[in-house]
Formats: sequence, structure tokens, C-alpha cells
Amino acid sequence: MQQPFSKSTAVPSPEDLPDRDIAVRSLRHSGRWISGCIVLLLLAVICRAFAVGQIQWTVVGRFLTAEVIVVGFGWTLLISACALAIGVVLGFAFGIMRLSENPILRFAAWLYVWIFRGTPVLLQLLIWFNIALVFPRLYIPGLVDARMVDVVTPFVAAVLGLGVNEGSYLTEVVRGGIGAVDKGQKEAAHTLGMTPGQTMRRIILPQTLRLILPVLGNSAIGMLKFSSLAATIAMGEMLNAAQRIYFINGAVIELLFVCAIWYLAGTTMLSIGQYYLERHFGRDASAATAGSRWFKGWARGSAAPEEA
Repeated sequence: MQQPFSKSTAVPSPEDLPDRDIAVRSLRHSGRWISGCIVLLLLAVICRAFAVGQIQWTVVGRFLTAEVIVVGFGWTLLISACALAIGVVLGFAFGIMRLSENPILRFAAWLYVWIFRGTPVLLQLLIWFNIALVFPRLYIPGLVDARMVDVVTPFVAAVLGLGVNEGSYLTEVVRGGIGAVDKGQKEAAHTLGMTPGQTMRRIILPQTLRLILPVLGNSAIGMLKFSSLAATIAMGEMLNAAQRIYFINGAVIELLFVCAIWYLAGTTMLSIGQYYLERHFGRDASAATAGSRWFKGWARGSAAPEEA
């Protein structure tokens, strides 16, 4: 009969075990090598096709730093930044409204998301660009009295179209981020006497911003690319500038490659910035967690005398 194991039972050392000749063999990953070789072969074929194809790379190099292209890329960055700022503001505003106890505010936020998320962004750009056909003048007593066509320029139409559309998507992101914050912190804030507005501003929104930061980074990258749609409303951003050039010299593919290089450079810089921001906030996440635990402990300690 086998005796149960106890602390006094001697554990055999490796020297006491019988010697066995065991051949150690490394696993062979032939599939990895084959797939890797296939991928490298395909990349080599693609690179050679572009290198020897009917592409004038000298034209690409000449227009890569052309003033009209650089200025157009500056407009692209400006449109993206302004539209993203509008989208973030609208996203937080309507995201909070979606969680409001007021049914009218909830319905208004739902209607905004339903309309602007359910229609194509290109269609929205065209509507904003032609909004003067619906409202010929912009009249605010004592403030503004001007023709709508002078107010909603191609730049304004691009910023409004992209920003309002982005806000409809960020509304749901913010709503999910607020819902992911521990509800106990809200209860602790109310115990300390904070108003709902103070709780939202000081406790909920800072944590929500940290939670949705990766999504905001992706939105910034996507906005940089979606800004190319502004070329359809005659906005002089980079793609529109490239189109005006190749309509004259016929170097279509070369100018498109110039735009591709600039877009890749912009998205790469944004990706690097997103990486460092996420690492910074990720490093502070443990401190934030400890702070929230201290906050709730302090709230319980402050509420103890009242309960007594």
C-alpha cells in the first residue's frame, strides 16, 4: 500500500534517478520557413514590378517637396486637427447625453448618432458644401448677417462634415468608456458631497479619457486619411493639389505616389505619438488604481461617523 506524502518524506535528488539516454530533439518548423520564403518572394516580385514599371520616379522625387504639395499637406493637417477637435467635443457632449436621466436629451443624442452614423461621410460633405441652397443667409440678430455661401467655405464644409460625422462615432465610444468606470467611485464621490457635474468632471471623465485613448489615436489616423474626401468639394488640400497638377502634366500615378508617401509619413508620426501616449497613461494606470482605492477608502472613513 502506498504511503501518503508528508513533509518528512525524502524527495529524491536528480542523482538518485536512473540514468536514461534521452535524445533531445528540437522541433522543426518547416511551415514557418516555407511561408516566410513565399512572402519574401511575393515582396520581391512586387518591389521589382514597381521598380521597372512605367513609373517616373524622378517625377515623384521632384514633386515630393513641391510647394503646392507641401502647402496642400499643411491644409490636410489643419482640416484633420480641426475636425478631430470638433468630433471629440461632440463625442463627449452627446456621449454624456446618451447616459442622461432626461429622456429628451437621450433621444436627441440617439437621433444625432442615427443620422450622422447612418449616412455616408461623402454625402454629408456635399450637403454641408451646398447648405446655402437650404439656408441662403446666416442671420443671428446683433451678431451675424451674411450670405451662407460666404460663411460655409470649402474649408468650413470639410471641417464640419468630417467633425460632425466623427462625433457620431465617438459618442458611442465615450458612452462605453463612461460605462466602464467603476460605479463605486461615483457613489463615493456623492458620499463626499460632490455634485453630479463635479463627479463627472473630476472623477469619471479623466478615467474615461484614459480608457478611450487608443480609440482617439485611431480616430486621428483615420481623420488624416478621410480628409482626402475634401478634394470632392474643391478644397485645396494635398490630393486636390495633386489632381490639379496631373491634369496638366499627365503624371497621374507619380502624383498619387507623392500623396501616398506624405500620408504614410503623417500616419507614421501619429502612430508613434499614440504609442508614447498609451505607454505614458499605461504607466500611470497602476498609480490611478491605487488612487481610486485610496479615494474609496477615504470616502468610507468619512462616511463612518455619519453612520454611527
